[in-house]
Amino acid sequence: MALEAFNLSDRDRAREAIRACVDIDRWIDAVVDARPYSSLQEALAVAADAASPWTLAEIDGALAHHPRIGERPRGSGTEAALSRSEQAGVDGSDASVATALESGNRAYEERFGRVFLIRAAGRTAAEILEELRGRLVHSPEEELPVVARQLREIALLRLEGVLGP
Repeated sequence: MALEAFNLSDRDRAREAIRACVDIDRWIDAVVDARPYSSLQEALAVAADAASPWTLAEIDGALAHHPRIGERPRGSGTEAALSRSEQAGVDGSDASVATALESGNRAYEERFGRVFLIRAAGRTAAEILEELRGRLVHSPEEELPVVARQLREIALLRLEGVLGP
């Protein structure tokens, strides 16, 4: 949906158009309710601060939709398609990196109780693995703002894709 169509859509349609960016109702409502936007940059600027800060429950709810890094997202919806595109740099990684990502994902989930989240777009599997290993030493209190920042980066990247030309 291009920006002009988003601006002109009824509220329910606009909400559904951006839900795949991040499934946090307060964020969706803030972005939709600030319409109309004169540019994509204006929409991204609003989205960058919308509903800040996110609550732990909102973050955990949004993460329920994210696949593990290195796993092919299932489904045919917008969110699955976006995840497949974002993880393109992970596809075709060598077997040792893929195995290490799988092991790292499990270790992260055991330590923090949620899926490891990183803005994967533009990153190689080796870069993601290095970041994963670095974040495993965080305390839960140190990791939460990192997860929130990564989730927001993903939301903005996706919003740009949804509303862009």
